[in-house]
Amino acid sequence: MKPIALYLPQFHAFKENDEWWGEGYTEWTAVQGARPLFPGHEQPRVPLDGEYYDLSDPSGETFRKQAGLAAKYGIYGFAFYQYYFTGHKLMERPLEILLAHPEIDLKYCITWANETWRRAWYDYNEEILMEQTYGGEAEWRAHFDYLLGFFRDERYIRVDEKPMLCIYRTSDIKELPAMRECFDRWAKEAGFPGVFLTGGRTAGETDERNICDAYYYFEPGYSLKHGLTAMQTMKYNISVAMRQIKNNIAKSNTLERRIPIDWIYDSILKRDYAENEYPGIIARWDNTPRRGSKGLVYTGASAEKFGTALCKLNEKITDDRFIFINAWNEWGEGAMLEPDKAEGYAYLEGVRAAFKD
Repeated sequence: MKPIALYLPQFHAFKENDEWWGEGYTEWTAVQGARPLFPGHEQPRVPLDGEYYDLSDPSGETFRKQAGLAAKYGIYGFAFYQYYFTGHKLMERPLEILLAHPEIDLKYCITWANETWRRAWYDYNEEILMEQTYGGEAEWRAHFDYLLGFFRDERYIRVDEKPMLCIYRTSDIKELPAMRECFDRWAKEAGFPGVFLTGGRTAGETDERNICDAYYYFEPGYSLKHGLTAMQTMKYNISVAMRQIKNNIAKSNTLERRIPIDWIYDSILKRDYAENEYPGIIARWDNTPRRGSKGLVYTGASAEKFGTALCKLNEKITDDRFIFINAWNEWGEGAMLEPDKAEGYAYLEGVRAAFKD
């Protein structure tokens, strides 16, 4: 299989985050502010050599280093999250910088993270910060024209010569059949055979319309909501309730949500995948930097377990389809392949060992 790592561009300051979270806020702000919530809880996570990079650096030096790491450890490419709200773009600068540096040898595609932004971090407030709407054909054309600059990049990932566009939650787009028809038509006018549309299998509602060419599994969300056994779900819910009661009565700050990462790996490995389905996997997960005691930690994570799960999955699926790894750099969710002070390059070594042939 060909590993694609999901990529978060929120490692730079921009106007909206300054307004919503405070001047100069980036993903690193949450990461550096994290604290341990139970014995053995490794927080805060520190990048190897203290490299708190800034993705707004126009030199593209961070991408150059990351491309070298990806090539060395067998990562096929990155899937960059795009935040596009009917013409309003958030965090677009990093990908535009990469596009401006064609000399950086890095394959990539775009994953449209088409969710409404809410003030959901820290206090679970449901205040809407940026609402996701889709408009009509004129708005779709504007989005496509923006995407086209990336589609034409020689480094952009294509399937059967079609640029691969991933959409996180296709079920949210009622107009997707018409939107897809337009995107295909405009792609053909631009010289492509069409767009290779890839939908997410997520924790949300499953899209049964079969509009996409392929589907990728977004983990651990999919397995948490759709892959656990009834007994596992019951154990999880009981443990969360007990810790919530403890926090409420004792006014403590213990982490309420913990799940063995083995449950997620078991769900991923036992699943049957259709020919047009791309498996997903996580290396590790700990989103307490964003959510504190209301966060979720998948306990028992290790580079060894991750590498073993990758090897088993690679043996199970023998063709050259993609596998989506969450993620290259989701530091605020503790889901990263990038080296850190505690683990070094161990998780990247797991990728290289699994796909060395």
